[in-house]
Amino acid sequence: MRDWLVDFGGSGRPIVLTHALMGRARTWWRTARWLRSYGHVYGIDARGHGRNPRRGPFTTKAFIADLAEVVAELGQATLIGHSMGGLHALGLAANRPELVRGVVVEDMAVDQRGRTVEEWRPLFQTWPEVFESIAHVREFFAGAGEYFSECVEECAGGYRMIAGLEDAMQIAAEWGREQYWSFVTGTRAPVLYLEAEHTLMPAGQMAEMAAKGPDAEHVLVPGAAHLAHEDAPEFYRGAVEAFLSRL
Repeated sequence: MRDWLVDFGGSGRPIVLTHALMGRARTWWRTARWLRSYGHVYGIDARGHGRNPRRGPFTTKAFIADLAEVVAELGQATLIGHSMGGLHALGLAANRPELVRGVVVEDMAVDQRGRTVEEWRPLFQTWPEVFESIAHVREFFAGAGEYFSECVEECAGGYRMIAGLEDAMQIAAEWGREQYWSFVTGTRAPVLYLEAEHTLMPAGQMAEMAAKGPDAEHVLVPGAAHLAHEDAPEFYRGAVEAFLSRL
């Protein structure tokens, strides 16, 4: 249907994967392989990421509308989202409940007010504008190198991040101003909140989200940082499979 909707294969009810800030649908490849046993797996490139040609506005409302457009065509789906993608998945479940069977949210917070993207800018400015090779990408990002090797595109002189840093700053700036607790309390579909032990999110917030949700469970992923599905793939798989089985 679109070159920014990746069809990972499988059959049955749709499972839609939503990625984090600076990511893209194809970062889910390893996870999508085993998810094919549970349904027809798709990944969506959010606007400003991957092959999605849509630029602004970079608002949570616009991202959720894009996701709703795709899911409405695919049929009622289970959503699995990481970080930013988890926010959008939960927002769709709250606003369009008829489209969502269940939601897995990985290392995400709905209230980061007071945080400023300017705290991140010095870190992003250390990133090379152009990486000399895919090997350079893997070396630079070390433990997250495999993940970020999927987030670049070839350009003159090597490879560059496929999502723009200024776009990312604009997206994240909204999170420092807004809160989305209504997504938590308004979601009636079952939700699994997976929090990394070494989370980047405000301490204790994911457990609070689960406590406020009408049908929600909170699981801590031991030893994992923000990329929990990459850092602890077997634990992550077990938790998600148990959730999907009860759906």
